[in-house]
Amino acid sequence: MENQLGLVLKLLLLSALLSILIKYAAPSLSIPATATNALIMILSPIAILAIALLWRFQAYKQT
Repeated sequence: MENQLGLVLKLLLLSALLSILIKYAAPSLSIPATATNALIMILSPIAILAIALLWRFQAYKQT
């Protein structure tokens, strides 16, 4: 139970930090609104998650 509470608190803290970064730091970035940049922003979380799951699957398969 304590481990789950720690995980939830870490996720809450990470989410709050990311939210603050998006609100205050993102407007100062000058990223042009192109189709390529939109695709990168949309597909990068999916690719990162797929890599993480494949990595975890490989580690699980070896044990």
